[in-house]
Amino acid sequence: MVMMISFIIYHLSFSEARAQVGEYRTDFAVGVNAGYAMSNVGFLPEVPQGWLGGMTGGLTVRYTSEKYFKSICAIVAEVNMMQTGWKENIIDMDRQPVYYADDTDKLNPLFYERKMTYVQVPLLARMGWGRERKGFQFFFQIGPQVGLFLNESTSSNVVVGKATLNKRSSAVVAQDTMAVEKKFDYGITGGVGLEYSHPKVGHFIVEGRYYYGLGDIYGNSKSDYFGRSNFGQIVIKATYLFDLVRTKNDKIK
Repeated sequence: MVMMISFIIYHLSFSEARAQVGEYRTDFAVGVNAGYAMSNVGFLPEVPQGWLGGMTGGLTVRYTSEKYFKSICAIVAEVNMMQTGWKENIIDMDRQPVYYADDTDKLNPLFYERKMTYVQVPLLARMGWGRERKGFQFFFQIGPQVGLFLNESTSSNVVVGKATLNKRSSAVVAQDTMAVEKKFDYGITGGVGLEYSHPKVGHFIVEGRYYYGLGDIYGNSKSDYFGRSNFGQIVIKATYLFDLVRTKNDKIK
C-alpha cells in the first residue's frame, strides 16, 4: 500500500522532473487473464485447513507512463471472477483422518469445503526491468484489491451431532453452518512475473501473486464467534495484452 501511494504521489507531484529525468511513455494495453488460485481463511479461533483450489480469470488494462532510469513504470487494473474459500483438515490428535463410529471399514473420512465466488478488482503499481517492445521483462507489482461476494456452496459429509470413531483435534465447527456475513472484501495483493513482448503479436505474461485480506467474512466484534476470518490466496496466472496506444519512439526497445 505504501508503495502504491508513493507511486501515485510521484506521478502527480513531479511531472516536470519526470520529463527531465525519465523517458515519457503513453502506452495503453488491454487483454485477458486466467489462472489457478489456492485459498484459505485465517480463522481465529484457528480452524485446521489445507488449500482449496479454484479458477480465476477476467480482464486486464495497463497504462505505462515512463521509464525512470532502468525501471519501466506502469499502473495495472483488473476485473476478475475468483473461486475462493477454504478446505478443512478434519483430523484427530495423531493427525489421522476422522471417521464416523459406524464406518468401521474407514472408507469415508469426514471432509468439509466451502466454495465462494467473488468479483475482484486489484489496482497495482508495477515496476519492470528489461525489454518493452521485443523481448523479456521481469516485473514486480503491488497494490490494493477489493472484492464483492456473489455466491457460495458447501461440499461435506459432516452430520452435526453424529458420533465419530476418533475425536477431532479441533472443536471449532461454527463456521460449517455460518453463511458469509460481510459481502465486501478488501486487502493487499502483490507478486512477481515475467513478460515476453513482440510488436506484431502483443504481450504474454506469467506471474505469481499473493493476496492478504484485511477484511473478514464474519463479524469480528466481542459478541461474535470469530475474532478474525480473512482470506489468504496464492494465484498463478497468465495474461495476454495487446496495445491500443503505443508511444512513437524508435529508441524504445
